[in-house]
Amino acid sequence: MSILIFIAVLVVLIVAHEFGHFVVAKASGIRVDEFGIGFPPRLWGKKVGETEYTVNAIPFGGFVKIFGEDPDQVSIAGPDAARSFVHKPKYIQAAVIVAGVAFNILLAWGLISLGFLIGLPTSADAVRAGATLHSPAVVITDVAPSSPAEHAGVKAGDKILAMESGNEHVPADTVEDVQAFIANHGSQSIVFSYSRGGAQGTYTIVPTTGIVEGRPAVGVALDLIGTLKLGLPQALWEGGKLTVSLTQATAKALGAFLKETVMGKADLSQVTGPVGLVETTGDVVSFGFVYLLSFMALISINLAIINLIPFPALDGGRLLFIIIESIKGSPIKPRIANLVNTVGFALLLLLMVVVTYHDVAKLVTG
Repeated sequence: MSILIFIAVLVVLIVAHEFGHFVVAKASGIRVDEFGIGFPPRLWGKKVGETEYTVNAIPFGGFVKIFGEDPDQVSIAGPDAARSFVHKPKYIQAAVIVAGVAFNILLAWGLISLGFLIGLPTSADAVRAGATLHSPAVVITDVAPSSPAEHAGVKAGDKILAMESGNEHVPADTVEDVQAFIANHGSQSIVFSYSRGGAQGTYTIVPTTGIVEGRPAVGVALDLIGTLKLGLPQALWEGGKLTVSLTQATAKALGAFLKETVMGKADLSQVTGPVGLVETTGDVVSFGFVYLLSFMALISINLAIINLIPFPALDGGRLLFIIIESIKGSPIKPRIANLVNTVGFALLLLLMVVVTYHDVAKLVTG
């Protein structure tokens, strides 16, 4: 079931991205030959007007075949050359390329805004004055590796309901309550009652020193999170602000990763690929529909930022070619441009294979 939901999520994100290229190309008078979901071999196709719409066997991708985007003699000097991508002004070419990224960001905005309309899990610290946070609970947002919490089976997303040690039993009403209880019962067993995906349980943890300076800890990050439900104008406004914040954070994190890659310090085993995302999708779905909306928004933002990387076969690489052509005042030779894009695409496929291998290895080893 998880893989079907993940494929459905991927199709929505891909259609949004490719529709961006498609609609701006069409609006600019450029001929669009094919709108494809997935990569060949083809499973189904239907031609409407001059564009063929296809569904293909490999679901992890999609494309829009824009006439002249990969220049050849027909698109340069053929009978329909005036409608070719290569013959349009550079600003139109750039707009077509950037449109995919823009539509992914717009999709994320729409998904997050819909989440606020339904009721989106939100940190108490992020709630503006006058808004009401419903059903707030102390939630574990991160678990430190090799910590007592990890060994006890604690997972991010667990809601802490209460704590018990000896004859003392207290509810977990605030983050400060939980932190104080842990600090006051260092080296003593604490039984935590928790809720995960609608099911309840307990885990027993003994706090230890050395995780947080100056006091005992179990190795978790906590936040007070509740449901924030807004009207349409407020949902759009808050959704826009959160989209900008997430986009900035994603760009910063990706920049740091690329820097580590250049320096030879990056760990590809920590990168999540399709297999890992399928597993994550299953976990997210177990928490509810609104969590799935947030997950989709985050992937959409990641897809947008990754596509802006100036690497051949990505939108950023094609945008770089346009900038180079604008500076030099003449087009890059089609043979060179097509060769570079082909090599770039092959390297991306190789990266996908490596990441998928690490995904599978992590599943096998647990």
